[in-house]
Amino acid sequence: MAATTINNLPDVILSNICAAISDTRARNSLSLVNRKFHSLERATRTSITLRGNARYLHMIPICFRSVTDLDISNLSPWGHPLLTLPTPSDPLLLAHRLRQAFPLTTSLTIYCRIPSTLEILLPQWPGLRHVKLVRWHQRLQAPLGAEFIPLFEHCECLKSIDLSNFYFWTEDLPPVLRAYPEKSANLTCLNLLTTSFTEGFKAQEIREITAACPSLNKLLVACTFDPRYIGFVNDETLSAIATNCPKLTLLHLVDTSSLANERGDPDSDGFTAEDASVSREGLIQLFSGLPLLEELVLDVCKNVRDSGPVLEVLKSKCSSLKVLKLGQFHGVCLAIGWQLDGVSLCGGLESLSIKNCGDLSDMGLVAIGRGCRRLVKFELEGCKNVTVDGLRTMAALRRETLVEMKISCCKQLGAVASCKALDLVRDRIEKLHIDCVWDGLELTESSESKVRSFDLNELNDEDDELGLRKKRKFCLPEGGNWHLQIKENGVCCKTWKRLKCLSLWIEVGQLLTPLPIVGLDDCPVLEEIRIKMEGDSRGRQKPSDRAFGLSCLTRYPQLTKLRLEFGETIGYALTAPGGETDLTLWDRFFFNGIGNLRLNELDYWPAQDRDVNQRSLTLPASGLIAQCLTLRKLIIHGTAHEHFMMFFTRMPNVRDVQLREDYYPAPADDSTTEMREDSHRRFEDAMNRRRIAD
Repeated sequence: MAATTINNLPDVILSNICAAISDTRARNSLSLVNRKFHSLERATRTSITLRGNARYLHMIPICFRSVTDLDISNLSPWGHPLLTLPTPSDPLLLAHRLRQAFPLTTSLTIYCRIPSTLEILLPQWPGLRHVKLVRWHQRLQAPLGAEFIPLFEHCECLKSIDLSNFYFWTEDLPPVLRAYPEKSANLTCLNLLTTSFTEGFKAQEIREITAACPSLNKLLVACTFDPRYIGFVNDETLSAIATNCPKLTLLHLVDTSSLANERGDPDSDGFTAEDASVSREGLIQLFSGLPLLEELVLDVCKNVRDSGPVLEVLKSKCSSLKVLKLGQFHGVCLAIGWQLDGVSLCGGLESLSIKNCGDLSDMGLVAIGRGCRRLVKFELEGCKNVTVDGLRTMAALRRETLVEMKISCCKQLGAVASCKALDLVRDRIEKLHIDCVWDGLELTESSESKVRSFDLNELNDEDDELGLRKKRKFCLPEGGNWHLQIKENGVCCKTWKRLKCLSLWIEVGQLLTPLPIVGLDDCPVLEEIRIKMEGDSRGRQKPSDRAFGLSCLTRYPQLTKLRLEFGETIGYALTAPGGETDLTLWDRFFFNGIGNLRLNELDYWPAQDRDVNQRSLTLPASGLIAQCLTLRKLIIHGTAHEHFMMFFTRMPNVRDVQLREDYYPAPADDSTTEMREDSHRRFEDAMNRRRIAD
């Protein structure tokens, strides 16, 4: 009897196996099993991101004929006009080659530095439905809307436009939408959350955009709610959005001042000097006009007071709401007695983010935990009055559902307090963000010394569904703050069994070494750590310690991805006055010990020299990163000298090295000593000449 092999399985079964695997490296490994798997994997892959130099046309893969989602925004030399590099005499050659390699493309992501790129490339795929434009360089001098006209002229089936990473002028878009009314009316998704804006879209422009696109179901807009600026968003703007786009299921209205993503002042009380020109009546009218809403972000950066009754209306008018993010909303949950109010009545929420709420208390958090019974993700930022007791009780009430937590810029919730508040749900959390503020290392248990207990019968019927049984006990301290003690078989869990991604904020000059001490010592499946650093290093003394503390991350056995965002760290790179501390010294301090980690991927944003608008890789950083011998993928969000980059050619396992100046404004012309087009070519040739073991 002949043996049955994998080749005897029907193609349908093998095809389903390939389709069930999404990880790129796993699919590549699967394709090496045999010829059948190889052909099926290539035939079933629908998404691909191209790397490498655009001049090498022969290296464009031609075996992925089923790809519908094509990303060519990271081709090198990054940021250069795409279709002028490989063949200056015939720019159509690369466009035709891409069309032949990926004939079924319906979604395209491209770095568009000059308008002619779209004029040449878009006609290759007339069936495009989604286009994402990327540009961090300054806008060229061109007539208003000239860069968007090719989208509407050549894409007959266009449904979605993403401009979140594309720098343009806000007045560019409305005239083009008016000039192409039929195609504008067919748009269903418009992402205008452009992070490089300073003032965002004005109220009149938002009204024109929504009037031209009545079929939108997803709208993301960067705007301003500050009444001191011309064109600020007010009740009239909210009413126009609800009237013009009643089919919206996703709406993000974000003030541009919050797009900088910088940490606020933890000592602030959460209230701004001025109120937003958004009233309760305007918000109610917005919610009443959008009954299909499922995701809502309102980050206004100006006070919206007494918002609790408005959020109760939101619950009744938008019954399908699952994601809610509120910035600068006050009175979201007053929690008077046992009665649920405000946002705690939104029982269908799966994700809730509360930012800069000046009057949110521990009792309010407990009410949210009792009312929002499906909560999977919870973010708390800039809430000064919240303490360990309130957050611990809220997290414990949502123990069965909560898997993602973010605790940032809260005065009483440093690293120690945050981990302590999550003691009872450590075995459930999969993604966590905390601030590396080490003030609480001497935290005592005095706040728990005096408590009075009461019976579970005092809870209402809704709380019976929480699964609180005999081994769980509510306690109320004499000071009135909540605390919930939950023990499983008499012992609290100390292991973060499911934590896969850890995000950290830390101030420049502080050490990472205390991280395991605060309660994050046992994370057996932690795969990724993201560290964001902020602060001005120019006025600081030379670091007294030799290392920032990356070596302490060796205790996490599964750690393979590290993201270091030092882009908001200010220092000297090229303009350091004599005798002052420059970035070279700080980079040696930051990266000391990275060679001890077994990383596969590293994302690095170098610190910036604002005097020359540059983020550049220094010599110590290059040498120390090169000591991480297990590294396979390295992305540097800045520029570098060519001879610094040559350190990486001696790394045995590295496969993908990218330079991206993805910050605004990106340098228009690199200096003669920085990475230029020829420098990229020489570096990539050196990388390709290496022997690849696997």
